[in-house]
This record gives sequence, C-alpha cells and structure tokens, in this order.
Amino acid sequence: MRIVVDMQGAQSPGSRNRGIGRYSMAIAKSIVRNRAEHEILLVLNGRYADTIEPIREAFKDLLPAENIRVWHSIEAVAHGDQGSVQRRHGAELVFEAFLETLQPDFVYITSLFEGQDSDTVTSIGQLGDRFPVAVTLYDLIPYIYPSIYLQHPNAEAWYQDKVEHLKRAAVCLSISESSRQEGLQHLSLRPDGVVNISTDADEWFHPVEVSASRRQALAQEYGLDRPFVLYTGGIDHRKNVEGLIRAYAKLPPQLRQQYQLAIVCSIQPAARKMLEALMHEHGLEQKDVVLTGFVSDEDLRDFYNLCSLFVFPSWHEGFGLPALEAMRCGAPVIAANTSSLPEVIGWDDALFNPRDDGEIAALMRKSLEDEAFRDALKQHGKQQAGKFSWDESGLRAIRAMETARLQRVALQRPAEASIHRRKLAYVSPLAPQRSGISDYSGELLPSLSKFYDIDVVVAQAEVTDPWVVANCKIRSPEWLVNNAEDYERVIYHFGNSEFHQHMFDLLKVVPGVVVLHDFFLSGIMAHMDLNGSVPGAFSRALYASHGYAALHHRHRARDISEVIWEYPCSRDVAQDALGMIVHSASSVRLARQWYSDDQSGWTVVPQMRDAQQKWSREDARKALGFSDDDFLVCSFGMLGPTRLNRRLLDAWLESALVNDKKCHLVFVGENHGGDYGHALTTLISERAVGSNVRITGWADTATFNQYLAAADVGAQLRTLSRGESSRTVLDCMAYGKPVIVNANGSMADLNPDAVWMMPDQFEDQDLVDALEALRGDEVRRARMGTLARDVILTQHDPSSCAMQYRDAIESFYEIALRHPAFLARTIVSQMGITAPDAQIKSAVAIARNFAPANRRRQLLVDVSTLRGNVDAQASAAACTILKSWLEQAPAGYRVEPIYLNDEGQYRYARDFVAQLLGYSDAALRDEPIDYWRGDVLLQPGLASDSGEADEDIAASGVAIHAFSSWERALSDARITKE
Repeated sequence: MRIVVDMQGAQSPGSRNRGIGRYSMAIAKSIVRNRAEHEILLVLNGRYADTIEPIREAFKDLLPAENIRVWHSIEAVAHGDQGSVQRRHGAELVFEAFLETLQPDFVYITSLFEGQDSDTVTSIGQLGDRFPVAVTLYDLIPYIYPSIYLQHPNAEAWYQDKVEHLKRAAVCLSISESSRQEGLQHLSLRPDGVVNISTDADEWFHPVEVSASRRQALAQEYGLDRPFVLYTGGIDHRKNVEGLIRAYAKLPPQLRQQYQLAIVCSIQPAARKMLEALMHEHGLEQKDVVLTGFVSDEDLRDFYNLCSLFVFPSWHEGFGLPALEAMRCGAPVIAANTSSLPEVIGWDDALFNPRDDGEIAALMRKSLEDEAFRDALKQHGKQQAGKFSWDESGLRAIRAMETARLQRVALQRPAEASIHRRKLAYVSPLAPQRSGISDYSGELLPSLSKFYDIDVVVAQAEVTDPWVVANCKIRSPEWLVNNAEDYERVIYHFGNSEFHQHMFDLLKVVPGVVVLHDFFLSGIMAHMDLNGSVPGAFSRALYASHGYAALHHRHRARDISEVIWEYPCSRDVAQDALGMIVHSASSVRLARQWYSDDQSGWTVVPQMRDAQQKWSREDARKALGFSDDDFLVCSFGMLGPTRLNRRLLDAWLESALVNDKKCHLVFVGENHGGDYGHALTTLISERAVGSNVRITGWADTATFNQYLAAADVGAQLRTLSRGESSRTVLDCMAYGKPVIVNANGSMADLNPDAVWMMPDQFEDQDLVDALEALRGDEVRRARMGTLARDVILTQHDPSSCAMQYRDAIESFYEIALRHPAFLARTIVSQMGITAPDAQIKSAVAIARNFAPANRRRQLLVDVSTLRGNVDAQASAAACTILKSWLEQAPAGYRVEPIYLNDEGQYRYARDFVAQLLGYSDAALRDEPIDYWRGDVLLQPGLASDSGEADEDIAASGVAIHAFSSWERALSDARITKE
C-alpha cells in the first residue's frame, strides 16, 4: 500500500510540544521503520514553515527526501472572523484534493481534532469517499463532558463537526482500550472499525544518573529545597490538580516538611492564581508546592529520575503518557483508577479513587513512608513499562489499515450502469460549418446521448443538423459561462481551425475534457494573433508550449509558416483540460515528445466510424457515370502538400494504369488554392490521358459517400502529420475498400493486414507497385477490404466508441479535483466565495499545491546579477552560456531565467531574455514565478541574499544549488540529474 501520513499533529502550535506532538512523531517513525513493502509518504502543512526542516531532519535516515511532501493551505484560516469557517471549509477541500494527488491507498491523520484556533486543517470525506482514512483516537473527553469543554457555541460546533469527520474514518486507531471503548459506547462506531494500537513513551525518557551539580542547578532554578513528589501533565479540570493539592495538604505535617509537591507544566496566570489561593485555603505555604511552569524535556527527564514519588490524579485520560514516562525513568508511580490509567499502571495496589482526596493522601503517605512498597512500585513500573513498544504500535497500525483496506475492496462491487443520466455540455462546431469535426460530432452525438443528457454549445449563427435540432438544446459560450454549475460534465472538441478559437478562453473558465482532433494547434493560434482577434496569442503559445527557443525562432524566421509547421502550441489546452482524448497512439507519442513523459492524462478512443454503407457499388457507379468494370482509385479530402497528392499523381502517370482507359484516378475534395493546386491541374491537363484523372472540387456528403461506395481502392497519403487521425482512411475501410497508406503519424498504427502499408518515406516506385498490384489482384482487394471493414466494425463501432468516450470522461472526472481550475471552481461554488481577494487567495493556494500536467521541470536560473549588464565584459561568458541553454535546454528541462526584485519576490526575467536574444515582444511580461516539486533553482554567484524566498521555494520541493561562479553553475552536469 501507499500510506500517506498527515503530520500536522507534530506541527501545530497547540500540539507540537505536547503529548500529541510526541505521539505523532513517534507513531510515524514506527510505521516508517516497520513499513516492509509498503510505501510511506509524510505530508506537512506549509503554514508551519519553521517545523518543516526539523521534521525532515528527524526522518532523514528513515525515508527518502522525496517522500516528504508539503502542501499549502488557504491563508488566514485561523482568524476568528465570520469568514474563517468558509475559509476552513475551502482549505479542507484543498487538503483532501492534495492528498488525492498522491494516489494513496490509505491516509493516516495523526491528530484529527486540530485547528480550532490555528491554521491546521484536517478533514475526512469532504470530497466523498475517495480514499480510506485512519485517525488516531486519543479520547472523547470534550464529547463526554460538553458542559466543561464545549461551553462556547463556536467550540461546540467545531468539535461536533470534527466528530462527524471521525465517523467517516475507515478505521480509528485508539491509543488505549479505554479510548476504544469510548468510541464504541459514545459514537456507536463499528467494533472492527476501532483498533487499540496502544502507545509508548519517547525513548528520551529513561533512567539517568543526575549529578550533584545538576541537582543543585535544578533546585536553585525551580525552588526545590527538599525531596519532592512530582506531577506533570497540564492544568485542566479533568487533571484533578486541585484534588492533588488538597490530598497533599492532608499529609502529616512532618511528611510535608520532608517532601515538597512539584507541579511541572505550563501554567497560565489565572490558573496559577487559582492554585495559589487553594494552597493558602488549605494551610499550605508557598514553598510547600512548587509551580515550575513549562520545563524542557531534559529538565522533565531529570525530574522523573529525581522524584520520590510520581502521582497522576487525573480522572480521565486517553492514555496517561506521563505515568508511563515516569515508570520508564524508574520512578515509583501511583495513579487514578479511572479511564485508561489502570491499563498503563497495571497494578491495583498502585491505584486510587481520584475523587476521594483522603484515598489519594493515604496512598501517597504509604508510598512515601513504606520503603518496601515504594521499591515494589519501582520494580513493577519497570516490568510494566516494558510491555509498551512503539514498534508494536506501528505494526498494529499497519495491520489495521491492511485489514480495513481488504474489507473495503471486498465490499466494492463492479459498478453498475448508473440510472442517473448526467448533464453534458458538448462544445464543438456543428453543421453547417464546413469542418470535419462538425461532421464527426454530428455522428457521435446520437450514440453519446445514450449516456448523457446533452446540450450543445456553439459559436455560430445556426445549427442545421436534424438530429441535434430535434434532440438537444443549443447554447452559446456565454450561456455556458453563466450556467456552468448546471452541467455535471463538459467536453470540448478542439481542432486547428478558426471554428475553435472561442474555446481557448472558454476552457480556462469552464474546465472540461478535451477531444484533441489535431495535436498541432499552431495554425489557429497564429491566426488569432495575426488577424488581431487575440493579439500576442501566438507568441504566448510558443513560449508556454516550447520555451524561449521557439519564441526566438519566430522572431528570426523569414516566413512565419515555418514556425507554424514546426511547433504544436497545444500545451496550454492540455494543461487546462481535465483530461485529453485523442484518436490514436500517435498523438500520445507526440505529447511525450513535446511536453512530458507522463501521459497518464491522455486516453486513446478510436475515431468513430459508422460502417453503414449509404450507397451500393452499383448505384453509386451509375450515379457517377462509371461502368462496372472500371477500376476506380480515389483519394479523399482537401488537396494540399501534406496529402502528397502530387506524389500520387506522379506515380499514376508512371504506372501502367495511366494508359488503361478503364482506370480512373479521382481526387475527391477541394483543390489547394495556391501554387500547389495550380500545378496539379496543369499537370493533369498536360499529361493525363483523356478524362481518367480529375479533381471533383468540394464534395457534399452524398457525393462523398457515392465515391466511397464506387471506389475499388483508396489512396490516402500523408506527410508532416499534425497528430490528427485520418478520417478518410477509416471511411474507405468502413466501405470495405483496400486503402494504400504510408506509415506517417496515426496511419503507422493501422493494422498492416487491413491496409497496404508503405514506409513513411516511400519511393515513387513503392506507390506504382501498390497501384499495379491491386489493379491486377481482385482477390487480394476483396480480402483486404473485408479485413478493413472488420476493423471498423470491431474497433470503431459508434456504440463501442461512445461507451469508451463515456468511460474516459467519467475516469477524468473521477480525478478532476486534482486539476487546479476544477478544484478552484468547486471551492468557490461550495464556499460561496464572491470577494475577488478571497478568490485570488484560494487560487494561489491551489496553484501552489497542484503542478500542472504536461509540463517539463523548470531550471530556474537566477540572473539577478546579470540584469542590466548584458553587454558588460564580465558578464559576456555567462550570457554566452545562458544563451546556449535557452536555445537548447538540457534534456527534460525548461530553462527559465528569473530575478529577485526589491520586495524579495522572484519574477520571470522575460524582458531580460528578449534583450539577451535580440528581439522584442510585448506579449510577454515579467511575472511572479510558479514553481513546483522537481524544479531546480540555480543561484550562480550566490545572487540571492534573501533567505525567505529560498526557504519558501525549498519547502515546495525545489532543489536549490548555489555556486560561486556562473561558469560552474551552468556547466555542472549534476544539475540535469536531480
């Protein structure tokens, strides 16, 4: 299992220096030591920055550094204003969503009842039952005694809320059998859902020889002038310190003269005043009872070792750790006979009724006067303390989580078809827009409607698709923005054309799943930039997707088209999406090549094709004017350089088919509008014999299907694939046609038995051979066509593909709360946040916790000492090295020069880079940096003199390297091996 341990119990101001803090550290260490094959991650709250490094240091020999993660809460959670409850709820959502990103098999919260007056955030089940949670059950004292501990309405509301969280835990790990029984009796928890894992004392507490000088120093510091009876554990009503003082007052005067009473713990001024009044009331002098206030662990251990007797009079404890600590140090210990203390002490003779001052006094007197009894207490304490073990507690905790997980798996049944039909917003161009995606959506929607209630969202004046008009509500993008909460699911169909330009901003505002029909979106990004609809869009897309090298390329290129063809510019869409659906493994390979090796957010759903044939071969040929014995080769789709239409025409003209009057080559589609198209028509008119080669021009759906039915062979060639799947290849296969392809892009993934597969970089003779072979082998054509159609029926069937769409959409929404934008919308919605500053704070907290998908690690290079000195001779070597890195980043990294401004904030040095590389681009400005775990910060020349910025960045898991010289910093190969 992967067990994620929340360590806030060891961080919060109210717990870190008390028993809960010690317990949290000790049980976590025990679980780590005894983890066996389990993986353990520790999670720390970034709001307690001063605790992060000490905890990392404590675990440095037990866990790899990368197994300790830091999350960042929404700011000002602890403020006691009206909005604090709202902020806390938002922080709980962030906390749980962050935990989910770690993909835990189990989460263990070491201290659930935290955060009433601090920035600690603990939560169970606010986002649903997404992972099982274990919690430490210390006690239910406030729940059992509400009139004492929950007098204030706010305190009661907060505590009761935490109790509800506790009830949602998969297993409660009680620290004693007593606290286990409290859970069963007072909260009706399941017996198998509460496991006693017990506890132990910190190894710090053990017998030591306290020197005479040390004794004298303690006596002088704390006012101890004789042997003493010790109590430690806090001042609280249930601790019964007042009863202890009254019992001490009942001791014979000569015994009190012989022994002082030392109350060792933090004492607030009001409590001190109350205890001093009680002492005076019972005739005690101030020197009889010493109130030390807070003492260090070293002093406390010495007190345990020096005391003549340790008394623990509390009438309710979850465990009673001070009693065990005292026994571990060899002290004679007596305690109350209530709650958990009999388990800890383990001997009835050492117990008293804490509500009877006389009984307490009697056992104190016996322990102090009867040396044999006191020795027996010491001996028993030594044996009893040996029964407690942190390793045993850790093993019990692990076994409890293992058992709970097995029970959870056993109870989970295969998901049945949901009766509830979720409401889906479907964003895509539709007919009459002349777009392949419009046609595709028209075919997909009826099948997808089996699973969803669908509204279509379009940015066009009319929709003419009959099925859509009859079955869907048609909405505008503005409607979707204003009514996003009405939709449980949103899906976008992105392509590289002007029909999709409204979707980029819409996706940022209303996150959803993206179907990426074209991996390259550089064409539409350049179009929006150059036509002025979104100035700077292309520059920002180049920079965001590909860094400074691509931006530099744009500014030095003679023809912007070469930049458009070189770079995909689709990273922002991939990051904004909740998940990516593509139609072939080719697009996934491109994503891995251009963006990140982690492609867990990408799913391949085969492009849907309806295998229903609209025309028979005989009727189609009759309509088109071909005879039954004509041999018809068709190439479908718009003509252009990437479709290699000229290569097909050249091969046709070189083949034997060109002289056969029965052989026809038809390009079914609109001709290229430039020189390429003109050259094709010229060559056809000059060299084609008769009319056996022609270009149809744009073909409507009916004509297109007629040619599909009439054709004997399809020829669909490609180069410079943009990641899109070839719909026309699938069209040919759906009609049972053998189709000639080259292994370019997605076509390389086709079944080679179902198509005539040529190499990507084929020779003209390869194509000539294919055309002539298929012309002369009707049996082979039939066999290939049958297999091709079977592929469509089994892999591209509309019902099957729609089901795969449904499964992909639902799987992405299952983990949608790991996505920053979706989580932000959820928090704003659930919390009702309307104030812009609160929304901004929420967004900042979310952004710091969740690194975007499809990103390369950043190599953040501090250029604070170089800014303004680009041309200085002393900086020339550094600038030369930096330029080489910007033009060719180290493998797996994105190079980002940054600088520290006057406010101690790191910002991206975009203006500096433009000056360095010799271009100007107003689309990019210096902005505060984003950074995440796995990034690396280089500080050549120790440029930063602000520790705060470095500590904050380091807390997020960014590796910081400071070097004495630029040359060493930028040439050190270790940087790329982080």
